[in-house]
Amino acid sequence: MPRKVVITGLGATTPIGGDVPTMWRNALKGVSGAHTLEDDWVADFNLPVTFACRASNQADEVLTRVEAKRMDPSTQFAVVAAREAWKDSGIEEIDHDRLAVAFATGIGGVWTLLDAWDTLREKGPRRVLPMTVPMLMPNGPAAAVSMDLGARAGAHTPVSACASGTEALSLGIELIRTGKADVVMTGGAEAAIHPMPIAAFSAMQALSRRNDDPEHASRPYDIDRDGFVMGEGAGALVLEAEEHALARGARIYAELAGAGVTADAYHITAPDPEGLGATRALKAAMFDARVQPEDVVHINAHATSTPVGDKPEYTALKAAFGSHVDNLAVSATKSQTGHLLGASGAVESVMTALAIYERQAPVTINLEHQDPEIPLDVVTSARNLPQGDIVALNNSFGFGGHNAVVVFRSI
Repeated sequence: MPRKVVITGLGATTPIGGDVPTMWRNALKGVSGAHTLEDDWVADFNLPVTFACRASNQADEVLTRVEAKRMDPSTQFAVVAAREAWKDSGIEEIDHDRLAVAFATGIGGVWTLLDAWDTLREKGPRRVLPMTVPMLMPNGPAAAVSMDLGARAGAHTPVSACASGTEALSLGIELIRTGKADVVMTGGAEAAIHPMPIAAFSAMQALSRRNDDPEHASRPYDIDRDGFVMGEGAGALVLEAEEHALARGARIYAELAGAGVTADAYHITAPDPEGLGATRALKAAMFDARVQPEDVVHINAHATSTPVGDKPEYTALKAAFGSHVDNLAVSATKSQTGHLLGASGAVESVMTALAIYERQAPVTINLEHQDPEIPLDVVTSARNLPQGDIVALNNSFGFGGHNAVVVFRSI
């Protein structure tokens, strides 16, 4: 039997809360993190989208000035979330050769990269900072977290677009099951609220353009959904071999029971319209976790609020769960946080772990007219989950056809 993997620490910095308790309270109340951007560059570039879901607490409010200066914003978010998760885990003594990191991003240090390009063009090569490369590299968050914790069993960086954070959890499971680590700090971070990504996603017609009503812009499953809302932040989860956690008397949120990772091999941006890759990931995750579809009571869905994205996920859920799909309590928390790209799966996994632990499902907001082609049981007001042994899933799908699903089981 492979070693059981459990979750003992949670951390987050998000548009609806700069720490886990605040985020969770707001997730249950249904608070929107979307607001009009007040940066000068919005008008300077005449951006077609003028709002986003900014992190409620900027990382440089938590880190020291020296720390913040040496990190891209994506790495800052990662370190903030990881420190909270590590403190929450209560780990005081650790064999650092048995501690690993799997921390993801979808884009990486875009602020550093583009600021350095501006500096090069305007001021010349001598003014480009020597820390530019370490700050812009996508493995920067994982490297910084590993050095912060002294994790010597490996520092890994899954980069699979919007599936990245969830794929990091999948990797964490494998590192513990295969005996390469006893504890793994997993998560994802993103800081891409920058004029270039906003312009690029706008050009793809992927972003909502409800500039006059940002708080109601992210509306998964609604017939009037018109695109996602950009978000930023990080989520972190401490994974631990069960015997290691029990030996130190750790508080356990849930078991991270299994994962499924597949690829559509269909299109660089559009999901397979029949949801075939997502279906395989769902089935693989449940098989890996040794659970039946009927065991699942709750899903934190990918649900980005895009016209073409939400329906294939329903198609996949229907194929994987059959008639039981009608019994699933489905939360679409991007309606509150916006889409954190590579961090979304990690933040939503923090929420799924808490849903299992607290027996409550977070709220989906802005669902006014549900798409009749997506007849899910969507959680739109506070709802308790059943007592007893329960199972929940978190889904993440990314550009490039990446699909990642993780399974949470109560302890």
